[in-house]
Amino acid sequence: MTTDVRLLMVDDDEDLGELIGDYLENEGFKVELALNADEALLKLKHAERYALMILDVMMPGKSGLELLQELRPAVTLPVIMLTGRGEEIDRILGLEMGADDYLSKPCNPRELLARIRAILRRSENQPKLTLFPNKVVEHMEITLDPGNREVTVKGQAIELTGTEFNVLGYLLANPGQVMSKEQLTELVLHRELTAYDRAMDVHVSRVRQKLAKHLPEREVIKTIRGAGYMFVQG
Repeated sequence: MTTDVRLLMVDDDEDLGELIGDYLENEGFKVELALNADEALLKLKHAERYALMILDVMMPGKSGLELLQELRPAVTLPVIMLTGRGEEIDRILGLEMGADDYLSKPCNPRELLARIRAILRRSENQPKLTLFPNKVVEHMEITLDPGNREVTVKGQAIELTGTEFNVLGYLLANPGQVMSKEQLTELVLHRELTAYDRAMDVHVSRVRQKLAKHLPEREVIKTIRGAGYMFVQG
């Protein structure tokens, strides 16, 4: 039985939250309930207290998807999303934004327990990876502001998708350091790299193209064959 592992459940259905919370506490977990995104954000100021978050997609005010988008990638806490039956788009968006798993509501508490344990086992076995920058980073005339989610090159703003922004953030924060595709896939896409998976190659290529429009004379991101990618150190 798991002990002293704290979970955060974010769901506006208080009765359901307490029901699932009681079940999980009987299995040895400690469960805190937040009834909306604002309550969750207050608790997540100390995100290190929690091993995992269970997050409902549909909530009044800020939705679970909006909350997840706000948290990633600065908060790397594993997330299981609860989606209403038939909400296929929400499920896909949640996984793309960094959810680790999902379950349809109403969910079977026993299945939820099994998924929580599986994710926690994976998390325990993963090496500690480089943190996303928490302050403005400047290098080679590129400025990345994680607070405002903005990137400028030579003072000119460039448009990046959320995923592209996160890729550049990790690389820019670690100039001269090779980051493997496995690392970047886990950090940015929140899943393991699989055979024939070209998703990270595509995202890095798009970042390169957008930077090259403003820095055509420089190779900013190098591919290190068989190893990964590296932001050039000046």
